Formats: sequence, C-alpha cells, structure tokens
Amino acid sequence: MTVLLELDNITAGYGKAPILHDICLNLDKGEIVCIIGPNGAGKSTVLRTVAGQLQPSRGTMAFKGRDLTCLSIAQRGRKGLIFIPQGMNIFPNLTVIENLEIAGALMKDSRALNAAVKEILQHYPMLDKKKNAFGRTLSGGERQVLALSRTRMLKPDLVLLDEPSLGLAPLVVDFIFDEIKEMGKGGSSVLLVEQNARKGLSVSHRGYVLELGRNRLTGTGAELLQSDEVRRLYLGG
Repeated sequence: MTVLLELDNITAGYGKAPILHDICLNLDKGEIVCIIGPNGAGKSTVLRTVAGQLQPSRGTMAFKGRDLTCLSIAQRGRKGLIFIPQGMNIFPNLTVIENLEIAGALMKDSRALNAAVKEILQHYPMLDKKKNAFGRTLSGGERQVLALSRTRMLKPDLVLLDEPSLGLAPLVVDFIFDEIKEMGKGGSSVLLVEQNARKGLSVSHRGYVLELGRNRLTGTGAELLQSDEVRRLYLGG
C-alpha cells in the first residue's frame, strides 16, 4: 500500500496549551480510517492540525511523501486535501448552486465545473429540488449532503470529516455513511472523526483510539469493534 498521510510524534494545541501529545497516525491510499475516543481526547484537533488550522509545535506531517507543515490551507486544498468541519460546513447565505460553484473553484475549466455541478444535482435529487434555496434554509441532513457533495465534484486524495453524523436522524446517518463508503470506492481516502464509534468503525479499514491527546489503541475497524476494552468504554458494553 502507498502511504498517503503520516503523522509522527505530533504535539499541537491552542496557544501554549497542548491538546495532542506525540500523536502517531498513518493512512494509506484508498483507506477509510476512523478516530474515536471520549470528549476532549483531541480527535477534532488532529483534523484541524492536518487541515492547517493549527500548527504543530513538534513532530512531522507528510502528505503524499512531502512535508505538510509549510503549506497553507489553500495550498493543501490544491494538493488534494479537503476538510469538512463539524457544524458550519457550508455557506448559509449562498444558494445550493453557489455553494457548489465555490467548492469547485479549484477547477480551472469552467466547462468541467458546470458539468460537475450538473452531475451533483442529478446524483442528489434533494439538492436539485432546492438548488436555488439558501443554505440556511436546508435541514441538517441536506447541509451535510451538500458539504459532502464537493468530494464527488473534486475527487480529492484525502477527505477530513469531523462528526458527519452529529445531530442527524438515523436514516440520514445511514445515507451519510453510505456516501462515505462511496468516497472510498471513488478513490478518495477518508480520515474520519465520529462520536458514533460503532458506525464509524463499521465503515473503516482501520481505527485509532485517542485518550487525553495520546494514542491509546489502534487496529482494524473489525478488531476495535470486537475489543472488550473498546466495547466497554465506547460502544456501551
């Protein structure tokens, strides 16, 4: 397998207070990897550090074999690394189509952008029906679908997903995780943070368990689902 992302002894946080302590993590091309752990474990901080919102104070990060720490958020996006944050992950005062067009700004060919937007609206009828509606009028599930749709447009090498199921109804959660599996089949690797540990691990090739900003456990998704410790602490027995 080809290593796509590699974090080696990453320490990072907010101001002078480190949240992550010597985190090690790797993700191969084509993998879906899930990070689980209790609140405050540093899961989202890992994604923000990889995305470029936080600068590590120690350690190294490599993406496709090249140093990641010196690249801006925009440069990371152009190199195929897309971050879909928790919560406010669309532009609420723009229409659905305008959100898609902005997401496709990395495309230099306007014809390719128009074709990609058309494909998205055909693939997601719920977005097509509301293509001229403002983002703020969408339901939580529709917003998450809109946020995820840019991965289908851009086909990035790596998608960072922070809590994609948060606050969504069970049927919508199932749809979202089906889309995550489709990302992998479409060639995009996924690094996923998910409070619903059972759901996250069930679609993942591998997983990491963080505790107090440190690596605690790692294994395949199936291994962690069967782990007595993981089941006791994070899966409800």
